[in-house]
Amino acid sequence: MPKFAANLSMLYGEHDFIDRFAAAAKDGFRGVEYLFPYAFEKEVLAEALKANGLTQVLHNMPAGDWDAGERGLACLPDRVGEFQDGVGTAIAYAKALGCTQLHAMAGLRPDGGDPDTLAETYIENLRFAAEKTKEAGIKLLIEAINTIDIPGFYLSTSAQALAVIDTVGSDNLFFQYDIYHMQIMEGDLTRTIEKNLAKIPHMQLADNPGRHEPGTGEINYSFLFDAIDRMGYKGWIGCEYKPKAGTTAGLGWLRPYLTASAAAE
Repeated sequence: MPKFAANLSMLYGEHDFIDRFAAAAKDGFRGVEYLFPYAFEKEVLAEALKANGLTQVLHNMPAGDWDAGERGLACLPDRVGEFQDGVGTAIAYAKALGCTQLHAMAGLRPDGGDPDTLAETYIENLRFAAEKTKEAGIKLLIEAINTIDIPGFYLSTSAQALAVIDTVGSDNLFFQYDIYHMQIMEGDLTRTIEKNLAKIPHMQLADNPGRHEPGTGEINYSFLFDAIDRMGYKGWIGCEYKPKAGTTAGLGWLRPYLTASAAAE
């Protein structure tokens, strides 16, 4: 049975951030993920996890000036030093929070950027990060993101992500498969996941269109969850969606899976 983690950057927005941990635990979540921990002291976040019996399953490496529209640093030739410094910061937080996966966002393709230089920068940055995270016992993940929501994002399809992983050549670089993004960009969800399951330690979900909870759009999630379960997937699935009418009120889709998971323990 898939394990579901609450994405606290998108769920429980009616609560202050630190209060979202308790809200997620109250609704039955055992794991959480979110964009960035860096605005908080490590001890504060660690206590929120411990007090609510939660596992932190993922967070992102520093991704530049998010409020100004930056969406990662890994492909940017003029930001290599900042990216590498961010790797160390991310690892320090992950170790303090017991988090065993980190996502390195690729970034936006700069206007006029030389494709070969961007590719070389991206590959070398990932090699650096994969080595450092491996030394720390942490998996490094990359994610393809749809170019409707984030125009110009450097990595946008499964084929691109998998080719990057092959080129980097590290046994510590993996594909963070976002069902919502890949439905928009390419579809064929079940076969893509099954074919590449060994390279996918983490997934995320939302329905399409609208990026709301499962059951509000075109994706047949009951079929997909059953298929993922039959494949033997052992990772988490992050619930990274915009609640249509309040987080708790919109969790009807999830309750059967939480009940089944609890019964299996």
